[in-house]
Amino acid sequence: MERSAIRQISGWLWEIPRSYRSDMRVPARFYASEAMLEQILADRSLEQLVNVATLPGIVGFALAMPDIHEGYGFPIGGVAAFDPDAGIISPGGIGYDINCGVRLLATSQPFESVREKIPDLVKEIYRQVPSGVGHGNRITFSSKQLEQILRDGAPRMVAFGYGEPEDLGHIESGGVIDVADPSKVSQYAKQRGGDQLGTLGTGNHFVEIDRIDAIFDQEAAVRMGLFEGQIVIQLHTGSRGLGHQIATDYIRVMNRAMPKYGIEVPDRELACAPFCSPEGQEYFSAMSAGANFAWANRQLITWEIRQAWRAVVGDDPLRVVYDVAHNIAKVETHEIDGHRRQLLVHRKGATRAFVGQPVIIPGSMGTASFVLEGGLASMHESFGSSCHGAGRRMSRTKAKHMVQGSQLRQELEAIGVSVQAGSMQGLAEEASAAYKDIGEVVSTVVSAGIARKVVRLVPVGVMKG
Repeated sequence: MERSAIRQISGWLWEIPRSYRSDMRVPARFYASEAMLEQILADRSLEQLVNVATLPGIVGFALAMPDIHEGYGFPIGGVAAFDPDAGIISPGGIGYDINCGVRLLATSQPFESVREKIPDLVKEIYRQVPSGVGHGNRITFSSKQLEQILRDGAPRMVAFGYGEPEDLGHIESGGVIDVADPSKVSQYAKQRGGDQLGTLGTGNHFVEIDRIDAIFDQEAAVRMGLFEGQIVIQLHTGSRGLGHQIATDYIRVMNRAMPKYGIEVPDRELACAPFCSPEGQEYFSAMSAGANFAWANRQLITWEIRQAWRAVVGDDPLRVVYDVAHNIAKVETHEIDGHRRQLLVHRKGATRAFVGQPVIIPGSMGTASFVLEGGLASMHESFGSSCHGAGRRMSRTKAKHMVQGSQLRQELEAIGVSVQAGSMQGLAEEASAAYKDIGEVVSTVVSAGIARKVVRLVPVGVMKG
């Protein structure tokens, strides 16, 4: 896309008007600083955003966060809201890793009190939390238990003894979407996920031990139980093979269904169906089951991390600060043109940021992460959404060619970050050079008023598959 096709609405908000293409139903908007434009224009992400703006029933505008980059169908960083009666649901607007998300755990320990134990803690977490491609867990569940988990999410995992009831009050939606229907999930998807609960996987998924090195909003930090120097732990993963298979299954379903409903899309990766159709409702029920699986997965990994913490540090409990999804579709109420309406909001690589809600933004490996809090503008301008991370600016293949995993490990350890990784190639894929500047991304959403900074985290230990 040419720079001339974009107009600047404010210092951080840009728009591609409906006149750009005759099939657009709404404008396409995105948040970015002037300095970020060149990176954003370098891939197909804005053309993908324009494609989203053509979908039936879209409301307001197609939107993207400053961590936008090219994805499957929708750009990663994309947000789109649809009228539930006239609009569609699209697996490409959620992604293959349904409810990939981040959980933040807080300890009561300052960094100095556990500094010497960090390397052993990283090793023990690596031992307790299975990771890597296709790796299963020693903790397994029966078919009946898996059905219960798909229906009931994190609360079911707590009922099985893997967590505390108070954990659930600090998870988006309480860790469960109640319209989930396990019968809409294929047997093959269930087989793929059967032994993957409590496992991390690979790619950009991680467990990271961090130190809070800056407080920006003392009042909000106190509300969240956070203090300077505190050790906290981030966990980033999703629905593993089960969620991937749900997406694969229903993309096929949507491709077959579109002609029946007279739907044509500019990119086959945007395969969709009317939300109120049988196909749309079945996918929504299956996607919700996948989201429940992901929340249950993070709940079980939390239990495993607590086991590791207990073994290395002691019985000091790890408290859930918050758990956010960033690949999901949810029915929510938003104000549009002065009227409150129910909408189906797709977030793909974007985080819910309702007013006062914690928003966890992990940085690239070896760089800072942030905890934000949803701002007032998010409810009027971004369908209650914010960014979800730094956002890639380099493919994994290119990163592997440019970065040596073993050298990266040495560089991280030289700055005091203990590392455990399943492969050096996997480590190289996630080098900070492959990502945008997290500070620039966060400053953009803060300047836009859709979130405000609470604390900054710096890594002291990283565990990857």
